[in-house]
Amino acid sequence: MMKASSLPDIERARFNMIEQQIRPWDVGDERVLLALTELQRERFVPAQFRSIAFSDLEVPLVVHSVDTKQVMLAPKLEARLAQALRLESADCVLEIGTGSGYQAALLAKLSRQVTSVDIDPRLAAFAQENIANAKINNVTIETGDASEGWGSTEYDAILVTGSLPNIPDTLKYQLRVGGRLVVVIGQAPAMTTVVMTRITAASFEMETLFETVIKPLVGPHVSYFKF
Repeated sequence: MMKASSLPDIERARFNMIEQQIRPWDVGDERVLLALTELQRERFVPAQFRSIAFSDLEVPLVVHSVDTKQVMLAPKLEARLAQALRLESADCVLEIGTGSGYQAALLAKLSRQVTSVDIDPRLAAFAQENIANAKINNVTIETGDASEGWGSTEYDAILVTGSLPNIPDTLKYQLRVGGRLVVVIGQAPAMTTVVMTRITAASFEMETLFETVIKPLVGPHVSYFKF
């Protein structure tokens, strides 16, 4: 492994992000760690916040001087969510909540195809620009409300990047058999990250991973979910 002291400043910051924040937070999947090394996170961060691109912080998503009220998740959480999906190179992934496009780009390095949906057209456009600049060709970004699923395709993996009070049936039934859904459920200050696996056409298993707190997913249907 290359020593941090021998790296240029920006690569040293990336190295330190991985070694000091991400690895210690139980992220040991070498494919995920390699993708984090290769992907230039700073290029997905709004220009005015690039000085904190590698900090253990949520980054505000201010697009063309407009605060979208959304954020990039902290790097260690992005990495942990990617690891929790247990992606294989042939997998097709649905991401709900595109944000800056960084999480989609990370998933794209671990899978065959990513479809990412954001309800905010400003964020969808910002992410599309970032994905194009990164020359990533296996991400499709779409605009709309995917809080209860998206289309009729079944996916190998689904990631929801905003919290939900519970998991809607329409979302879990978009998993292929063997597919994994990773989502943060609950309300602040008590939220739990879970992975739901579709075992058969009609049966699912749910595993609790870790506690965290993130912004709720934006969508007109979210407030109607029942506990």
